[in-house]
Amino acid sequence: MDRLFIMLQHVLPKHMLSALMHKLARCKTPWVKNTIIKLIIKQFGVDMSEAAESDPEAYETFNAFFTRTLREDVRPLEKGRTTIACPVDGAISQIGSIENGEVFQAKGKSFNLSALLGNDELTSQFEDGQFSTIYLSPKDYHRIHFPIGGTLKKMVHVPGELFSVNQTTVNAVDELFARNERVIAFFDTPAGPMAMVMVGAVFVSSIETVWYGEVTPPRHNQVRQWTYNDKKLKYKKNDEMGRFNMGSTVVLLYGKNRVTWAKDLAEGDTVRLGQVIGKIKK
Repeated sequence: MDRLFIMLQHVLPKHMLSALMHKLARCKTPWVKNTIIKLIIKQFGVDMSEAAESDPEAYETFNAFFTRTLREDVRPLEKGRTTIACPVDGAISQIGSIENGEVFQAKGKSFNLSALLGNDELTSQFEDGQFSTIYLSPKDYHRIHFPIGGTLKKMVHVPGELFSVNQTTVNAVDELFARNERVIAFFDTPAGPMAMVMVGAVFVSSIETVWYGEVTPPRHNQVRQWTYNDKKLKYKKNDEMGRFNMGSTVVLLYGKNRVTWAKDLAEGDTVRLGQVIGKIKK
């Protein structure tokens, strides 16, 4: 079944399916959006007691449900100046060091750092640095927050494939995160340079940031980039950074000798928004 799942992803029109999901996720017809919402809640065990709005039928669309806000008291947010807070609810896919320009993906597989970042000129800042890859499942909270405070320097949108990013596909598809569509944001922070990579996937109908809005769709065939050096867009730790309108993966990058990850974190561990996942090196 896993092999069939992977084979189908290579032949199915993933971009067309994602475009259809974009429309369906914004359908306001009550019976349509309520049926989908209830199906997802049951299928994936979504905990609606954590949501600011716990009534599934109160959401105008499925997308509004999927990007729902949390109650203010359900996530104790780490506020220390020397700690790295988890930017999302999810599970650790991988965490560790960038070695020889390669980022570990799964057993026997890595992907190129420069390719991940769209061969951007800022790639060198992260050579031999640290990375963490966090997967958001359909049941998770899908807004992304700042792990530390920072000033936005640049954003890059890299078109690409839309493979699933679940563990089965991560284990099977070479260089998955450097092949899928992604939005990359670069920041100056107390821990030096930081990049937050929001990776698209099949049925991820859009990726957006708080400073730009919806980056994708529409779909594009070429890399796009925006610089913000003169705008001084500063954000605080735990502020909202962006969101997936449907789920995917965040890759967090820091430079060499800038941070250390919490020793008890490992592949497959559940993490929650605001918990300590690392510390800034002195």
